[in-house]
Amino acid sequence: MNLTEKQIKAEYIYKGKIINLRRDEALLPDGNTAVREVIEHLGGVCVVALTQENEIMLVKQFRYPYSEETLEIPAGKRDRKDEDPLECGKRELREETGATAQNYTFLGTLYPSPGYCGEIIWMYCATGLDFGELCPDDDEFLLVEKRPLDEVVSMILSGEITDAKTQAAVLKVKILKDGGKL
Repeated sequence: MNLTEKQIKAEYIYKGKIINLRRDEALLPDGNTAVREVIEHLGGVCVVALTQENEIMLVKQFRYPYSEETLEIPAGKRDRKDEDPLECGKRELREETGATAQNYTFLGTLYPSPGYCGEIIWMYCATGLDFGELCPDDDEFLLVEKRPLDEVVSMILSGEITDAKTQAAVLKVKILKDGGKL
């Protein structure tokens, strides 16, 4: 069975700094049409920064849509559609934690909300860390913490860490590390 839906018409409802909102009319596989609301996003990168002591660098920050502080791995959006995800990840790691890494391992991509958003998150693990000064964006306020990998996994499993990209990337690192592939 063909599951492909085809865009018939697109109308931009909002164009912003981080996202665009589009309302499409789509042709369904059965010949009917449906309205699809789509958020366009340039995508982002997240980095599991793993120290020699098997600790993960985490950032605590206030997330406005949820009105709460969250604990996450360093991450950020690409500045341009053609920005290399690895270069973006290196920049975000340095800005948010002051760390640079000798080694980066690609962990795959994540579609955080594929029902309505076209965002793609590229995931990396960084090792061989060196530390310098934090240099967050002007509107970014965060605290940096180091936590043992196993503690972060427990926090994910208990529901204490709710961020999807952090859950996926950290659990991938744990499985790869335990399997001797990282």
